[in-house]
Amino acid sequence: MQKVKLPKQVDPIKSANKRSEYRGVMLTVDMARLCETVAGIDDEVDIEVKFKKDEQGLTYFEGHMSCAASLLCQRCYNVFAHQINVSFCFSPVQGTDKEDIDELPDAYEPVEVNDHGEINLLQCLEDELILSLPIVALHAEEDCSVKADSMSFGVIEPADERPNPFAVLKELKRD
Repeated sequence: MQKVKLPKQVDPIKSANKRSEYRGVMLTVDMARLCETVAGIDDEVDIEVKFKKDEQGLTYFEGHMSCAASLLCQRCYNVFAHQINVSFCFSPVQGTDKEDIDELPDAYEPVEVNDHGEINLLQCLEDELILSLPIVALHAEEDCSVKADSMSFGVIEPADERPNPFAVLKELKRD
């Protein structure tokens, strides 16, 4: 099957009415923030997106993304391979109206549409990829070149023993 490039802007309501499904790729060259976050990444992110309406008539879109990235281990500073697999489920909302967002079911993450009723699909999916990365990138301990035995965290010096300033009150209590 040929890989097609997905659109960057999508009208989720029209797409849901048509029950559109997109299977294709987005180029990581267009995802500058993601590229800055990782040591290396594949040229393409495989994406599957389905636009639907639920029983309540709410528009939503769900899907899955996957790609391979290289991260920098914060323990040994060597690069290691990391597979990114992300599932998502969004519902479009107009503006940042707190009432609309609160009415959404918990299964849907709100995404804001612009004045034309479109969403920036590229930015939305890039955000999800960034959020799926580990907070601290580390090898598994058995794969890391820095072993647990060689990790030293220093010795804590004992604190200076100063007299308790409230010791005088203790003497007053005895009288």
